[in-house]
Amino acid sequence: MEEFDSVIIGSGVGGLGTAICLARAGQKVLVLEQHYVPGGWSHSFTLKGQRFSPGVHYVGLLDEGQSTNKLYRGLGIANDMVFFRMNKNAFEHCLIGDKTFDFPAGIDNLKETLSAHFPSEKKNINEYLTLVERVSYELQLIPKLKGWWQKITVPFRTKHFGKFALFPLKKVIGWHIKNPMLKAVLNIQCGDHGLSPNRACFPVHCSVMSHYFDGGFYPMGGGGGIVKAMTNGIKRHGGEVRVEQNVKKIIIENNKAIGVQLENGHQIFAKNIISNADPSITYLKLIGKEYLSNSLLKKLQKTKYSVTSLILFLTLDLDVTRYGIDSGNMWVMKDENDDANFEDLMSDTIADGDSFPALFMSCTTLKDPPSFNGRYHNFEIVTYVNYEHIPNFSDTEDYHNEEYIAFKEKVTEKLMNNVEKIIPDAKKHVIQAELGTPKTNEFYINSTNGNVYGTEKTLNQVGPFSYKNKSEIENLHLCGACTLSHGVTGATYSGLAAAASILKCTSDDLLIEDENQKIRIYDAEDRTTWPDWIHTKRTDKIRKFV
Repeated sequence: MEEFDSVIIGSGVGGLGTAICLARAGQKVLVLEQHYVPGGWSHSFTLKGQRFSPGVHYVGLLDEGQSTNKLYRGLGIANDMVFFRMNKNAFEHCLIGDKTFDFPAGIDNLKETLSAHFPSEKKNINEYLTLVERVSYELQLIPKLKGWWQKITVPFRTKHFGKFALFPLKKVIGWHIKNPMLKAVLNIQCGDHGLSPNRACFPVHCSVMSHYFDGGFYPMGGGGGIVKAMTNGIKRHGGEVRVEQNVKKIIIENNKAIGVQLENGHQIFAKNIISNADPSITYLKLIGKEYLSNSLLKKLQKTKYSVTSLILFLTLDLDVTRYGIDSGNMWVMKDENDDANFEDLMSDTIADGDSFPALFMSCTTLKDPPSFNGRYHNFEIVTYVNYEHIPNFSDTEDYHNEEYIAFKEKVTEKLMNNVEKIIPDAKKHVIQAELGTPKTNEFYINSTNGNVYGTEKTLNQVGPFSYKNKSEIENLHLCGACTLSHGVTGATYSGLAAAASILKCTSDDLLIEDENQKIRIYDAEDRTTWPDWIHTKRTDKIRKFV
């Protein structure tokens, strides 16, 4: 019989964050992952020698003194991390119709850039972006307010948040911005939470948008670079991470979680069970309705999950920089009608038509220069779909039949038509084009309906309405995108919150200042910033390929 202080189900960054904190506090910790690599949505994998990361496309607030930097330093893993600053002048490219708008790093630079495109809206741009900044600041401030005086002055300290919190993005932006094209540009990062402007929660959008005001950064090694740093951190403190460990159920006795049972029947016992799986899988599949209260069952019944995705992992034998491709991400929409384009994506015509109305596209070999072999460039191309409109393909667990293969071929061709609008003749230079579907997401990530952001980030499912880290079942805790927040950093913070609830402290207490911890950051677009070892690493990759 195996016994641990804490067993964590799932190795997304939420689960890994929890594990680091608990192991560092002296607990005997075990992380169980059903996939053959750890990381959840943050993992990386290789296809024919080329690396891809399905869920990590950029990280924000990474400069010295900023919150993500403090997070990784405080977890003691900063020294294991290298990031590349994406194009400072355009870390986001918005391609809407035949027009291109760039997001530069720095909110003042963004205001100037957009004002140059829309001079008549200059005053409105300044006011709106300032509002986004203030609402995001106040949102982060709320949980930090302590003591009687701070709490009774919450309405004054968070007046912008309070004024706009209950409204969807579309309504708030409509009060400030008049030009339809400018609205589309400012709304385009809705893709980072998977909701159309008419349904997006304004404070959530503010939080996402402000996270990138100072630019985007990409980890060396893709998402796997973050995961490797976190798993190394766990192991340094005596923790253990096991892959290909499929948890069948959480063992409950007298309304108390006491362990887990794997699919092979092996049982592992622990004082604390932490689930990084989403709530429906945790409560309904791993525990069972008979152990749940009526109020929790009602909440689970009402819970809606975020969109699912189609992801094309593409390798081209082509110098894509000739077509203006750089380290910046690309958001592509056929026109400025963002709500209509999102509705089109959610329709049942997934495999029909010539191209998709909207997608996200990025070139990882330009964001992560050491990964480039001197010839092939890798892309991740993402669009969203409604899971209900994905064909069943098969009544058995193995969905890889002729119908599924035909579906993938149609969708791949459709996405490649989108690509060719940006990179003409790209189809002639394809080395590989492998499509990940919602079925792929379910199989590898084990997310309900293949969702990409946990619960849908509407007003009634965020903040006080999200799932709590501490569950109604004794010794059972949750972490991940359905609790505190989504995204790489949001999910990591959820892991701190889960650990804090177990250790009876605050999340801030778990971030330990260490002046010897430092993230190495280099400029993806400027080779002169790279140290010798990066030039050597890149040269070795090119030499091995040739």
